[in-house]
Amino acid sequence: MQATEAYTIEKVEEGTIVTPVGFTAGGLHSGLRRVKKDFGLLMSDQPASVAAVYTQSHFQAPPLKVTQESIAASGKLQAVAINSAIANACTGEQGLANAYKMRELIADRFSIRKSYVAVTSTGVIGEQLPMDKITYGAQNVYATKDGANDFQQAILTTDTKEKKTCYQLIIDGETVTIAGAAKGSGMIHPNMATMLGFITTDATVESEYLQTALSHSIEKSFNQITVDGETSTNDMVLALANGSIANNSLTPQHPDWPAFQQALQLVCEDLAKQIAKDGEGATKLIEVNVTGAASNEEARIIAKNVVGSNLVKTAVYGMDANWGRIVGAIGYSEAKVDADRCSISIEDQLVFSQGTPCPFSEEQAKQDMSKEKVTIAIGLNEGDGLGTAWGCDLTYDYVKINASYRT
Repeated sequence: MQATEAYTIEKVEEGTIVTPVGFTAGGLHSGLRRVKKDFGLLMSDQPASVAAVYTQSHFQAPPLKVTQESIAASGKLQAVAINSAIANACTGEQGLANAYKMRELIADRFSIRKSYVAVTSTGVIGEQLPMDKITYGAQNVYATKDGANDFQQAILTTDTKEKKTCYQLIIDGETVTIAGAAKGSGMIHPNMATMLGFITTDATVESEYLQTALSHSIEKSFNQITVDGETSTNDMVLALANGSIANNSLTPQHPDWPAFQQALQLVCEDLAKQIAKDGEGATKLIEVNVTGAASNEEARIIAKNVVGSNLVKTAVYGMDANWGRIVGAIGYSEAKVDADRCSISIEDQLVFSQGTPCPFSEEQAKQDMSKEKVTIAIGLNEGDGLGTAWGCDLTYDYVKINASYRT
């Protein structure tokens, strides 16, 4: 349980994306992959307010364009259809037609407006969707209260683990739930990355304000993770709020808005860290905490530089407390840094301070860096700015996975 000022937010350990009232999900094997589930569906009992953030790649895939069109129509969604294995990216007019057809199939199946349907795809770039298999998936997938695991499995690509989280809080005396599921393992370097994130809540909040809350949360979560410095074509985070809980509609002026914002932040942060930890071939999660920066933005820039450095990532994999790699990553950032005021710690050991090395135990450092999570702390003494970023180590397996991704 996490308490923040006057409100309490409780993590629901067994919660899933369908724990919020009025949501169902499902997934099945449509034949896009050899044996694994590859077509997922998330549904709300009623049209839901929606917020979204998309990849900043110049090569946005057709499913993103269709989803943006759906959302622009009314700011509401009721169904989200997802396929894995094939990204339907860089596929021209035929790819766009296929994305529209995927939307139409779901709309017709459940007798809802086309504009209430979002579609998204993930997988190999440059291949057309086999529409016979997409049609089979759309016509046979079912969304139920028992379908969260099937949904979570259907959206994965090179992921080794399902990614989910759930929190509850009290708003206007009512229990509100916020939950999420995501996929992502490689090509992770947001703004955004090769990831899909889906967030559900039964709170009452209009799309405008949900977008405000989501954008704020993503800035300090999904946009602060990196696996390999690559950005993809299909990445998207969707948040749906269906208003099944009759709280007074949330706005930044609502007294419980800070609690809602914090709970949404926790959902995004949990999913982001799970993605970073499950990076392709990864064995460790790396967390970099920066304090004392000139601003929060500069703190986040430095944290992300360090966690994204291949030299830092390989040092962590080798359990080598080579703090010079960290200095190097700090040094090329555009943030304000004075080497003579900077300090660096690996776990609990101070290794660099005020421009000079500090004596530390190499044996203890190796033991600390053998853990599943390795924390690096950087103090700049330039101001009050704070920032955190997450990533993973870089291993031989990353090369093996990506050398044969299409085969």
